[in-house]
Amino acid sequence: MDVFSRTFLPAAAETGLAVQTVSRHMPVFRQCVGSGDATILVARCSRPDRPVSGEYLLLLTHRRLVVTQQTRVLHRLRLHLNTELRELSHVTWSPDPRTQSVTLAATAIDGVRERFVVHTPHPKQVWHLDTLLHHAFRTRLRPATARVVATVGEVSAFAPGLRPLPAR
Repeated sequence: MDVFSRTFLPAAAETGLAVQTVSRHMPVFRQCVGSGDATILVARCSRPDRPVSGEYLLLLTHRRLVVTQQTRVLHRLRLHLNTELRELSHVTWSPDPRTQSVTLAATAIDGVRERFVVHTPHPKQVWHLDTLLHHAFRTRLRPATARVVATVGEVSAFAPGLRPLPAR
């Protein structure tokens, strides 16, 4: 059994997804995610800007964010979003224990701002989701930022006469 298969089912069970739902969406997720990528989160979600557009299922791995949509009338599955985490920008999320939900927003590489709301059955799960999202997004950004700062520092140390470009 590969890493994706070993981590997908426990992550889906953690959020209380039915086996039928997971089985229905699994072929689409399999096409998008590699066998060596571990699942962080699988959850049912909705889009606040389009409440009647159908049901969404969000899959977050260490490398990708995949969202599938099931239409309301014919129950057809379609891929809504499939992107690497490094291609997302302006990623924000806000936990709300009063409504037992977490709102996740990110700008995809094509410039479209995506917003999803993940509802949880228990208020404690809101903070667990917050921790998972923090692990997936914030810890991934810090090492890259530190490397860029170190590189800029090294350039200025080795080239003291180097001046920044004038602003236009």
